[in-house]
Amino acid sequence: MGQLATITQPFCATQHARLRPRFASPLRQRMLRRMTQRVGDRDLMVRYGKGEADAFDLLYGRHKGPLYRYLMRQCGRDDVSADLFQETWSRVIQARHRYAPTAKFTTWLYRIARNCAVDWARKQRVSLSLDDVPEPAAEREPTPEQAAITGESLHRFRHALTELSFEQREAFLLREEGGFGVGDIAAITGVGRETAKSRLRYAARKLRAALAEDAETLDE
Repeated sequence: MGQLATITQPFCATQHARLRPRFASPLRQRMLRRMTQRVGDRDLMVRYGKGEADAFDLLYGRHKGPLYRYLMRQCGRDDVSADLFQETWSRVIQARHRYAPTAKFTTWLYRIARNCAVDWARKQRVSLSLDDVPEPAAEREPTPEQAAITGESLHRFRHALTELSFEQREAFLLREEGGFGVGDIAAITGVGRETAKSRLRYAARKLRAALAEDAETLDE
C-alpha cells in the first residue's frame, strides 16, 4: 500500500491539483463530498467534467487499487506499471469534457488502461508477461481460493498465468482484478460476448490443469 501511495501522490499533486476549482468555502467542500459519496461512477465523471474536482477524488479512490494491480500483472514490470497507471489517469483527465455516460465508467476506464498497456508493448516490441512481477499490496480480503494459493503454489499459479495467451490472460485478469462480467470484458477488449466467454473458459481450464499437474508431481 505504501508503494501505491508513493506512486499516486505526485500524480495528485501535479496533474490534478491545477484542475481543482476554488470553492466558496470549506463548508461547501464538505457538503459536496457528502453528496457525491452517494453518487455512482458515471454521474461522478459527468460532474468532474463540469468542474467538480472532488468527484475525481472519489473516482480515483474507488478504483486506484484494482486498476494498479491489473496493470502490474499485465505488463510484468513495476516501473512500467507505475507509468501506465499515471498515463491512464492522465487520459481520464484529458477526456473529462468528452466523456459520454453511455457505458459503465469502469468499462471505459479499463479500456483506456488496456490501450495504454498495448501501446507500450508495441513500442517496446515485447509481449506482455507476468514473469518476476512483485506481488502488489492487497486492498481487499482474499477469497478462500486466493488465500489457499501461497508459497510454492502461488509461484506455480503465476507461472501458469504467464503460459496463457495474451487474450486469455487479459480476460482472466479483467475478471479477477477488475471484477468484470463477460459482457464488460467483451466491451473492454473489443470482441464479441461469446469470444470473451471462450477466452475465460480456456484460461480457467488451462490454469486448473497446470495446478493439478504440479500437485500430482509433488505427490509422487
